[in-house]
Amino acid sequence: MIETLISSKTRVKLLMKFFINANTTAYLRSLQSEFGESSNAIRVELNRLEEAGMLRSSTSGNKKIFQANKQHPLFNEIHNILLKQIGLDRIVEQVIERLGEVQEVYLTGDFARGLDSQIIDLVFVGEVDRAYLLQLIEKAEHMVHRKIRYLICDEQELKELKLSGISSESLLLWSKNR
Repeated sequence: MIETLISSKTRVKLLMKFFINANTTAYLRSLQSEFGESSNAIRVELNRLEEAGMLRSSTSGNKKIFQANKQHPLFNEIHNILLKQIGLDRIVEQVIERLGEVQEVYLTGDFARGLDSQIIDLVFVGEVDRAYLLQLIEKAEHMVHRKIRYLICDEQELKELKLSGISSESLLLWSKNR
């Protein structure tokens, strides 16, 4: 859907990379190997997005590191459009409504790193009605045309997961305290 609005496939990939999870950082050569595209095409789009104020950059040694500019007036709108593009908004809304005592929901895996994928990885924290969750996931998979993998844990297990590195790539989608 978004490809009809934005004709540059490289720009779409960059928006997905940086705006789904704003904590994502990358440099030109890493993006070149990740996207499998020429460095020149990626550089042109990075420069355009930086000139528009949508990306920020910093240098580390000889690398120019890019990250989404969370202060940009369109940041939240672009983030929400991309979440809708992959269908996460519908999944979260449906799941939370009748699922049980859910404390938080995290997006992990490829999408949390800003990569398009056929698998959506979710972590649910709290008491979850597993039978109902399976029904919802089956329905959601048909809506978003992707497979959904999930993990259910309590707060202590989440702390252990965070110690093993899951928090560095995870994105909080929903919180009871928000």
